[in-house]
Amino acid sequence: MSQCFANPSEVTYNNLMRIMGIDYGTKRVGVALTDPGCKMAFPHDVLVNNKQLFTKLVEIIESQAVGEIVIGHSLDRSGAPNAVHQGAEALLLDLTLGVGVPIHLEPEQYTTQAALRIQGRTAKTDASAAALILEGYLMKR
Repeated sequence: MSQCFANPSEVTYNNLMRIMGIDYGTKRVGVALTDPGCKMAFPHDVLVNNKQLFTKLVEIIESQAVGEIVIGHSLDRSGAPNAVHQGAEALLLDLTLGVGVPIHLEPEQYTTQAALRIQGRTAKTDASAAALILEGYLMKR
């Protein structure tokens, strides 16, 4: 059984879960999801960072059976938290209190630049950056 599941003894084919990756930005938030077996990360969506962000994330969490979340930990070049970090931490707190699934921070320096190198600027660039964050987390597990 995959390590993806919180309690492997309770997993059946019908209740497979996914891990969500989030690339938090002040204007846009990239979202990625794993396959149900938590082996690979895929870009999912880009959401506008506005008052509906939390509600839209919860909708994805519920509709996609998300059982774990990984949020990009944004630091500046010296390793200190930057302006984006504060917003990401607020989102982490809201999700912790609102959905109650495990949430992890994963370093995310230069993931957007990596996504741009791979695919160029598209409507899904931030979702691709979220997939890179999630992929980094999966590789460490």
